[in-house]
Amino acid sequence: MANINDNFLKLQDNYLFSTIAKKVNEFKNNNPDKKIIKMGIGDVTLPIPKVITDAMQKAAQELEDINTFKGYPPEYGYSFLKEKIIENDYKKRNINIDESEIFISDGAKSDTGNILDIFKCGNTVAITNPVYPVYMDTNIMMGNKIVYIPMSKENNFIPQIPKEKVDIIYLCFPNNPTGVSLGKRELQKWIDYAIENNSIIIYDAAYEAFITEEDIVHSIYEIDGAKKVAIEFKSFSKTAGFTGIRCGYTVVPKEVIGFTKTNEKVNLNKLWARRQSTKFNGVSYITQIGAEAVYSDEGKIQTKKNVNFYMENAKIIKNELKKLGFGITGGVNAPYIWLKTPDGLTSWEFFEYLLNEKQIVGTPRKRIWNRGRRIF
Repeated sequence: MANINDNFLKLQDNYLFSTIAKKVNEFKNNNPDKKIIKMGIGDVTLPIPKVITDAMQKAAQELEDINTFKGYPPEYGYSFLKEKIIENDYKKRNINIDESEIFISDGAKSDTGNILDIFKCGNTVAITNPVYPVYMDTNIMMGNKIVYIPMSKENNFIPQIPKEKVDIIYLCFPNNPTGVSLGKRELQKWIDYAIENNSIIIYDAAYEAFITEEDIVHSIYEIDGAKKVAIEFKSFSKTAGFTGIRCGYTVVPKEVIGFTKTNEKVNLNKLWARRQSTKFNGVSYITQIGAEAVYSDEGKIQTKKNVNFYMENAKIIKNELKKLGFGITGGVNAPYIWLKTPDGLTSWEFFEYLLNEKQIVGTPRKRIWNRGRRIF
């Protein structure tokens, strides 16, 4: 008899964004003549910059020549891409990262969930509330105890250090979905807590390209002590339009350690490398060539143009919602706008209203706690 992982039965039947897509498709089938404005998932609307697609086309042509053909890629990524990441994302910020600490992947979403493979089931995990669903669902799948850290208007959407000891902490800044960012002083508190309690921080920096303010870090490793306790995840999805191509990377410093049941120290870089080489066959050569082109001079210009376009849209939406009297946050260091639903509507009721009456798709995410008004 094949026994199942009972933790999966604790999940909702469908992933949030799958439910949204189903509802949108039903509306489209019933209303084929109506145009829908989709803002329900963080997908991109602008095409991939030409300098990137040109590089990918050239890479594809290389594969038809026996002299330049590439088979399986390195499980951890090609050196040509890692070198660009180190030079542009870390060295210029005076952060020392070794190539062996970088793991090219098919995106931050996959890795922020898969990273749990190297930790035992039953850890106590702190997750901000509201939350990007992947963090919550993957920890439920693992049978972990989840401690929710409230982010609300009352605390300016700044998560507070938990009073109890936790083993793993998920932080996403700039934040999805609130759009809020933390300054260096606030992040230092989390690093200090993690060092004191032997905790590991899972730091999702997928939206760092959208940062506009000076005090906001582009990498958690800009904070003193972070390389001892933090694993960082970054993505090319929003920065360069790779949502359909899939490419990102995870940084696991060799200083980061975990503990066995007998309190022996274990290098997490080594464990993650072993996990990836076993369960992952690497990102395609064509995709990594495209990612490398992001760091070219023209690539930086073209991707920045796209980022500015999304941020201008966020500014417009934010200003108009303010005029309408909505309580909102975000739109400064991230393309997300987080708003309070009007007239006592639940988040799903407001979602249905926007879709059916205005043909606008948003993301309904009520707070996990059952107190206070639900917010959209």
